[in-house]
Amino acid sequence: MEDSAIIALYWSRDEAAITETDKKYGPYCRAIAQNILSVREDAEECVNDSYHNAWNAMPPQRPDCLPPFLGRIVRNLSISRWRREHAQKRYAGMESLLSGLEECLPGPGSVEEAVEVRALTRRIEGWLEGLSRDDRALFLRRYWYGQAVQALAKSWGVSPNQMAKRLQRLRKSLRQDLEQEGITV
Repeated sequence: MEDSAIIALYWSRDEAAITETDKKYGPYCRAIAQNILSVREDAEECVNDSYHNAWNAMPPQRPDCLPPFLGRIVRNLSISRWRREHAQKRYAGMESLLSGLEECLPGPGSVEEAVEVRALTRRIEGWLEGLSRDDRALFLRRYWYGQAVQALAKSWGVSPNQMAKRLQRLRKSLRQDLEQEGITV
């Protein structure tokens, strides 16, 4: 079923929208949640919650592209769940994922810095656009979708150590780009 037809089902409040969404995008959503949470049952629960959130969001929202819309919802729910469970030390993988970006992104601080978030977002988007297609895909698969270094290394046909070095070079490049723009890291 086409995305426009699925969105029309949501807008007409037809429960078949959930079924069709799961048929077409269930594996995609589960992969995002599983990469972040590492616990299958928790990932499945986040995916189900994301369908509920999509149901509540449409209408009034009418996404232009359904996969990123759903991906954002499931990713945000998964990260929220990870944060809740983090105190119990259940998800060590996400901690290492987020700590990898700490060295190249500025931390939270003053209200003034909160206003600059949009500028930072635009700068990161510009940096991503300047990357090769492979590097951009690698960066997003690691830091947006939360894929493990080992899985990335396997799909790129390199050792985990080589992949870790490549990711380190990307983070260093991002840090340098931000510093050149006067963004304090």
